[in-house]
Amino acid sequence: MQAVRQQGAPLTPAVVFENLQAYQRTAALQAAIELNVFGAVGEGHGDVASIARHTNASERGIRILCDYLVVAGILEKEGGRYRHTPSSAAFLDPKSPACLASIARFLSNPEMRRPYEHLAAIVRNGRTMLPGEGSVEPENPVWVEFAQSMGPMMAPMAGPLGKIVLDGRNGPMRVLDIAAGHGLFGIEIAKQNPQAHVTGLDWAPVLQVAMENARTAGVADRYDMLPGSAFEVDFRGPYDAVLLTNFLHHFDFGTCVGLLKKVRASLKPGGRAATLEFVPDEDRVSPPVPAAFAMTMLATTAAGDAYTFSELAEMHRQAGFGEAAAHPVPMSPHTIVIAEA
Repeated sequence: MQAVRQQGAPLTPAVVFENLQAYQRTAALQAAIELNVFGAVGEGHGDVASIARHTNASERGIRILCDYLVVAGILEKEGGRYRHTPSSAAFLDPKSPACLASIARFLSNPEMRRPYEHLAAIVRNGRTMLPGEGSVEPENPVWVEFAQSMGPMMAPMAGPLGKIVLDGRNGPMRVLDIAAGHGLFGIEIAKQNPQAHVTGLDWAPVLQVAMENARTAGVADRYDMLPGSAFEVDFRGPYDAVLLTNFLHHFDFGTCVGLLKKVRASLKPGGRAATLEFVPDEDRVSPPVPAAFAMTMLATTAAGDAYTFSELAEMHRQAGFGEAAAHPVPMSPHTIVIAEA
């Protein structure tokens, strides 16, 4: 297609084609993970025939898939052999302690991808086309998958959150972890403070994943389960700290204020609420990952959003908290918002 020139600069439709075909990148990466291509490459099976044997796949399929991954910047190729990029070695090779391959099970879950087939209708209606409350419909099994597969992505944020919440505090304390999921955030606090007792709140099947992670971490004797909805169950306070990690964004502003009021009522005087969120700048188009997250909420929830810090601070103010403080997590799209009762 001939390029168009505007004010002397050539314009191409590349950005249009790249976005219309972006689904191919998702499918290619998911296929490579499923076939264990990155494990094969990590073990030195760099030529097409070796990778095909190791993955029990056709040579034609492996050649085209691996070439595509090179084009996408995920693998490298030299002299007919494929090798890891620094990123694929760190985050996709199963032998890497930082491997994130398991997150494909949740991020590529058909239940989470289906709404995008009807995005124009969703934009017209201003809410998801998933039944009921969308991804946060009570007892939605997708959250068991989240708890089982998303731990590697969340784990690097658990340490900074625990440090900020504790702020050097030791000694006996009670912590409530709302929408605990994998439980890693509450578990981290129990690891950093040997006298902290954590209660995880989530749907009962999800909490089984959190408890198993607590056992693995050696803190199961200081980890309790509180099954049910955060909007309905008695929190059984008072607590020294309450965690709300990746939860508020699923709901509208007023619902968030109502939940934060319940959180504040469950805290001891001076207790801390710690919210982990994708927080875009006030322009709502930067940084890219937190800003783009609003689309996920449009597609999968009835009224969720990616809230700016000013909005989160106002939620806490209306709920009766003191001034909120933002703590961006290094090397992450997340921000920790801390407010005291």
